[in-house]
Amino acid sequence: MNPYILATLLFGLGLGTTITFMSSHWLLAWMGLEINTLAILPLMAQHHHPRAVEATTKYFLTQATGAAILLFASTTNAWLTGQWDIQHMSHPFPVTLITLALALKLGLAPIHAWLPEVLQGLDLTTGLVLSTWQKLAPFALLIQIQPTNSSILIVLGITSTLVGGWGGLNQTQLRKILAYSSIAHLGWMILVLQFSPSLTLLTLVLYVLMTTSTFLVFKLNGSTNVNTLATSWAKSPTLTALAPLVLLSLGGLPPLTGFMPKWLILQELSKQDLAPMATLAAMTALLSLYFYLRLSYAMTLTMSPNISTGSTPWRFQSSQLAFPVAISTMATLLLLPTAPMMVALMTL
Repeated sequence: MNPYILATLLFGLGLGTTITFMSSHWLLAWMGLEINTLAILPLMAQHHHPRAVEATTKYFLTQATGAAILLFASTTNAWLTGQWDIQHMSHPFPVTLITLALALKLGLAPIHAWLPEVLQGLDLTTGLVLSTWQKLAPFALLIQIQPTNSSILIVLGITSTLVGGWGGLNQTQLRKILAYSSIAHLGWMILVLQFSPSLTLLTLVLYVLMTTSTFLVFKLNGSTNVNTLATSWAKSPTLTALAPLVLLSLGGLPPLTGFMPKWLILQELSKQDLAPMATLAAMTALLSLYFYLRLSYAMTLTMSPNISTGSTPWRFQSSQLAFPVAISTMATLLLLPTAPMMVALMTL
């Protein structure tokens, strides 16, 4: 892609998200979401592969539907209450509609079916943008409206953790596994959103960090399915030794960084007398942990055939930057001791 076009599209991507962040008016927020969507579509279809074009079309239709519902709900809210401000959402009908529209944009279960299919059709770099940056703008709106109907958030959260766990069990494609992982993590965030927005933001930041690390590891290895993970030792032995720890951190296993948000969310749910929800969420985390363990097993405990094509890649110098993956991997593995500081910052 022409670097000038790429720079323009990336600028549009950042501009759309920033407009949504800064807006207090529903029309401005909707406009930011639309700019954001239109900027990423050429990036998704840049390889002109039929699978990429299909994924782009599915993404466009889904996001357009979500944006249309959001525009309809915000107009209905203005009609019923006379208010266009995001902070003044009082009527339950538009609040519920907007929550569902944002859930569709984020890929929350049970309206999640587009996310694995879209992610599977993209390259790893664009998939990383879709899994991280594209979640920020809808989340900013969801945190601001604070839905009055709390049961809908709990249902969305529990359904997402269940679907994210079950859906990834039988997958062999890494991008689909990461899509179901994204659905499960979003479920955890939505579950605690109404009780502690600051904890939701912390979970979102750590999710972005861990997902970035995982995508960069797979990109450096050139892996797109479980079978190719077995040959990654020949390309970068050190990274292959660290990669299972990154995956287990994504699964929320102590003493890694990923344990922090799950631990704090379970604690918060218990404080809110939602012990059954906390128990169910903790059990669904075991489902996710299973397929992360399966990937770890494929990387470290299986040996690919010792043939020349499998054992020679280490001789070639990689042209990819190792610094981003080094920073994100270290943060994914070593941030758990900062938990007391994170909690202190949230209570300020």
